[in-house]
Amino acid sequence: MIKKEMIAMLLAGGQGSRLGVLTEKVAKPAVAFGGKYRIIDFPLSNCINSGIDTVGVLTQYQPLRLNTHIGIGIPWDLDKNEGGVTVLPPYEKSTNSEWYTGTANAIYQNMAYMETYNPEYVLILSGDHIYKMDYEVMLDYHKANHADVTIACMPVPIEEASRFGVMITDGNGRITEFEEKPEHPRSNLASMGIYIFSWKALKESLTALKDQPSCDFGKHILPYCRDNGKRLFAYEFNGYWKDVGTLGSYWEANMELIDIIPEFNLYEEFWKIYTKGDIIRPQYVSGDAVVDRCIIGEGAEIYGEVHNSVIGADVRIEKGVVVRDSIIMRHSTIGEGTQVNKAIIAENVHVGRHVVMGVGEEAPNVLKPNIYGFGLVTVGEKAVIPDGVTIGKNVCISGETSLEDYPDGTLPSGGAIVEKDGE
Repeated sequence: MIKKEMIAMLLAGGQGSRLGVLTEKVAKPAVAFGGKYRIIDFPLSNCINSGIDTVGVLTQYQPLRLNTHIGIGIPWDLDKNEGGVTVLPPYEKSTNSEWYTGTANAIYQNMAYMETYNPEYVLILSGDHIYKMDYEVMLDYHKANHADVTIACMPVPIEEASRFGVMITDGNGRITEFEEKPEHPRSNLASMGIYIFSWKALKESLTALKDQPSCDFGKHILPYCRDNGKRLFAYEFNGYWKDVGTLGSYWEANMELIDIIPEFNLYEEFWKIYTKGDIIRPQYVSGDAVVDRCIIGEGAEIYGEVHNSVIGADVRIEKGVVVRDSIIMRHSTIGEGTQVNKAIIAENVHVGRHVVMGVGEEAPNVLKPNIYGFGLVTVGEKAVIPDGVTIGKNVCISGETSLEDYPDGTLPSGGAIVEKDGE
């Protein structure tokens, strides 16, 4: 039997519905980030930088792009004979076929995979956070406290604490109580959804709760461990960490990369973020182009103006275009004379000529006001926007749209055009 001290289980099956049309055709961990990367690159790079060479990636929702991106793990040096990266989709068993119904249920269904490595510790990670963390330091803390479970936590503003699982600890960092998304939080120490379990404690709790519907770590496994006298500790993390689960936080995290002194630095030599690079030609910026405070992906061609934006690989920005405060993902084209203000444009989008995007007063979105806000224009993958239209703020566009979809050539603020495939 192979023996590994610690293996990682990376939960990457999330639909990410709060990212709206960005995750219509792709799982949240596979969404592009920072002009070059995908969100899952961050936890995968953290693993290899922390000396963890065995990672199970649990996929479920729209897994194709994620599977293609990860492949056999070469960019992260995870193409190993023993260990390496393994994609773990739900599968049919002899008695029944089951989707993953909760975070802990997904891990339970892969018990056989974990047992192959006979680990002493199992690291549970989420596939949709942006951060750098040395998991080895967290493991040292876990060992020093003879913990059964260690939960990475970080202080958050008290008014935001109700969005998280909140820990209450004693003077030694031992967790005495915790509440999952409490209405009136009694602490501001929030769980980051990163756990180290001693294998014995994980196996026991998963087996005991195997029939629990939608079994979840925060709601079920952690309370079970606490109620059964297990030693739970909070490992306090003080670096940069962002849950990019909403369009606002996703846009903000991208914009923070281009700050003069970025809070989250992609250029450090000692903690690199690795990714699958498939665009090999260099970028081109024409003599008439204007570019300031931007990240520009390889293979991009810039003929217009780009200010304070994140431009993905193989994006083409034509003459007379002005792009401000926006994210444009790979393989997209912005037609001549178009203005783009505070937009998130997904992959393989074609924006026509002389379009004006992101103007006027804000209005709540007619479709999903809680998702399409923040003054953003959100355009889904493979969308087509015709020439000459004007688009307001807090709007979403999906699918191949034509001039008939824009009464008087306008999509007002708060509007939505969502074309279904084949319509």
